Amino acid sequence: MSSNGFTTCLWFDGDAEAAADYYLSVFKDGRLGRIGRYTEAGPGPEGEVMVVEFEINGQQFIGLNGGPQFPFTEAISFQIRCADEAEADYYYEALTRDGGEESACGWVKDRFGVSWQVTPTEAIDLIADPDPARAARAAAAMLKMKKLDVAAMRRAADGA
Repeated sequence: MSSNGFTTCLWFDGDAEAAADYYLSVFKDGRLGRIGRYTEAGPGPEGEVMVVEFEINGQQFIGLNGGPQFPFTEAISFQIRCADEAEADYYYEALTRDGGEESACGWVKDRFGVSWQVTPTEAIDLIADPDPARAARAAAAMLKMKKLDVAAMRRAADGA
């Protein structure tokens, strides 16, 4: 793994390696890095995974098995900018499968509790339209959605 840039550390309660494997199955552009294990020095059980390095879509992560003290919240999320709705559908379905949850406005929480924003780029374009009225109509439509529907947002922006 490169030492340039930032590495996001995700704190898990014992399932960092499973999470890394899961993310590498969801995101096709990824790779597994080093795995560090607890030693007799602790604080975890000797031989258990302490940290696992992985990279998805060019972003470096470390999964740390730190315990139950710090669960994930929606205060931090990762935005997946999708080229189109087919790509957004793929990530939305993959991240909500097996215990994940839908939220609002394209946000989902995966089975590990990590929050993701699954966002087609056209949805961002619509809510950032230079015409404030169009942008407001698109945003109002988006606020009523769980999974983003770009066609419905476009119709709303157009006043239809």
